[in-house]
Amino acid sequence: MQLDDWFLTAEERGNPASQIDGPAGAHVAWTDHNDVRRHIDGASYFASLAGAVESLGRGDEVHFTDWRGDGDELLTDEGVSLRELMSRACRRDVTIRRLLWRSHSDRLAFSAKENRRFAEEVSAAGGQVLLDNRVRRGGSHHQKLVVLRHLASPEDDVAFVGGIDLSHGRRDDVRHGGDVQVIELDARYGPRPPWHDVQLEIRGPAIDQLDTTFRERWNDPTPFTHVHRLRSWISRVSTTRTRDPRPHQIIAPDATPPTVATLSVQVLRTYPVRRPHYPFAPTGERSVARAFAKAVQRARSLIYIEDQYFWSVEIARILAAALRRRPELQLVVVVPRFPDKDGRLSGPPSRLAQKRALDIVRAAGGARVGVYDVQNQAGRPIYVHAKVCVIDDVWATVGSDNLNRRSWTHDSELSCAVIDSRRDERAPLDPGGLGDGARTFARELRLSLWAEHLDRSADDPALVALAGSTRLWKEAALRDAGADSTKRRDTSGSRVRMHHVDPVARGSRLWAEVVYRLVFDPDGRPWQLRLRRRF
Repeated sequence: MQLDDWFLTAEERGNPASQIDGPAGAHVAWTDHNDVRRHIDGASYFASLAGAVESLGRGDEVHFTDWRGDGDELLTDEGVSLRELMSRACRRDVTIRRLLWRSHSDRLAFSAKENRRFAEEVSAAGGQVLLDNRVRRGGSHHQKLVVLRHLASPEDDVAFVGGIDLSHGRRDDVRHGGDVQVIELDARYGPRPPWHDVQLEIRGPAIDQLDTTFRERWNDPTPFTHVHRLRSWISRVSTTRTRDPRPHQIIAPDATPPTVATLSVQVLRTYPVRRPHYPFAPTGERSVARAFAKAVQRARSLIYIEDQYFWSVEIARILAAALRRRPELQLVVVVPRFPDKDGRLSGPPSRLAQKRALDIVRAAGGARVGVYDVQNQAGRPIYVHAKVCVIDDVWATVGSDNLNRRSWTHDSELSCAVIDSRRDERAPLDPGGLGDGARTFARELRLSLWAEHLDRSADDPALVALAGSTRLWKEAALRDAGADSTKRRDTSGSRVRMHHVDPVARGSRLWAEVVYRLVFDPDGRPWQLRLRRRF
C-alpha cells in the first residue's frame, strides 16, 4: 500500500506557508513509526494525562490549546484537579504555556468566564495562559491538544489530541453515568448528562508536527485580545490586561522524539481565511476537509462515523457520491439523540440542517445507511461529542472537527489520521479489496467503539465482519427498543436506537435556514473556493 493513496501529500494540503510538513523543500506530509493509544471517554484520558504531567521535571514543557478549560475539573479518582496538577508542575519549574479561546459571552451559553478564571489561576502559579481571540468573526479556537516535552529524554515526549476539552462534563466512562461535575445540556439528557468522546495519546515523530501547530499559533505576532495574566504567585488577586501581549517566541527543540512503533500519523488542521491573516496559513488551511474527501473516495466496504452534528450539505454530498459509486459501500453514523441546546431558537437550525444532510445520504444509500444514537442502561440518552471516522478498517481519524462547514472552513481545528503498518489477521483480511488489508489500529478503534455501543465483546466475530454492519446495527436497535417496550432492564452498557430528527415547523424553516447559514455553520473559505464549491 502506498500511504499517499490515503494520506494527503504536502501539495494536497495546500498550505506552503506552514512548517507542518517540515522545512521548505522537505514536503514530508506525515510521520512514520509512531505509537498511538486510544482513550475512549474522558475518564481514561484524564487519568493518563495526569500521570504524564506528574512525570515532568525542571525545564520540561507543557503546551496546550483548548476550547474551554475549568481549573476545578477533577482528573482522577483521587480528586486531583486540573488547577492543582498544573500548579504543582509550575512549582517543579515546568514551563507551561496554554492558548485558550477567549470565548463568547456566558449569556450566549459559552464559557468566557470559565476560560478567564482558568487563565488567572494557572498564571498565578507561574504558567502562562493566553486567551486567544485571533479568530474569524463569529469563530472559535476549537483545537484540543496537549504536548509534553521532556528536556533530557525526548523519548518520553507525549501528545494528546482529539475531541475532549479539559472541562466540566467530560469525565465519563463506559458505564456513562456522567461527570459528577456537570455541564448543562438539553433537559432530556438529565441532571448529570452522559458524555461519550475519544482522545488519542501519541508518542514518536508526530509530536514534532503537533508541537509545530502550537508554536505557529503562539509565535503569531498578531495581537491577542482580552488576555489576562497574573504576574506572580504573590499577586494572584490582581490581573493585568493588555491588548498586545508579547509572549516569548518558542524555538523548536533540537531533539526529535525517536521512532517507537508501527503507525503513520498525518496531522490535519483547519484555519479560515481572515484579516489580519495567519502568517502560517495566509489563505487558511483545509487539510481536515481534503483528507476526509480523499479517504472517502477510496472507501469500498464501510465508513463508520461518530459526530456531534453531521449537518453539512457539502459533506453529505461527498458521502452520497461515494455510496452511489460503490454499491457495496455501507455507512454507519452515531450522533447525539438531541442537540445540546434544543430551545425554540437554538433547536430548529440544527435539526433542519441535520435532517437535510441525512436525507441526502439515505437517498443515495438506502438500506446501506444506518444512523443511530445511544443511551445508557438507565434509558438516559448519551451526548455523543466524539469526532471519529474509520474507513474499511484501514484509515482512521480522531480530532476536534465535526462534520460541518464550520469545522471544515471557519474555526481552528486539529485532528490526526492514522494508518498502521501492522495487518490485522482476522477475516475479512482485505475489506476494501484493494490490497490494503485490514490495519490493526483502525480495526481495534472501531471494535472498541462498537463493543461499547452494542454491548458486545470487542472480539465478537459479528463485530469484526464488515459485510453485515448495517444489519448488525439495525438488529441491535430493534432489540434494545423491544427491551424498553417490555420495561426490561439489565446490566448492559450503551444501547442503540434508530436516530430520528424532530421535525421543524413549517413556519420556522425560513428563519432557521438563515440562522443556520450565518451563525451555526458559516463558511470561512476564500471566495474563489466557495464559487467553485471546493475545499
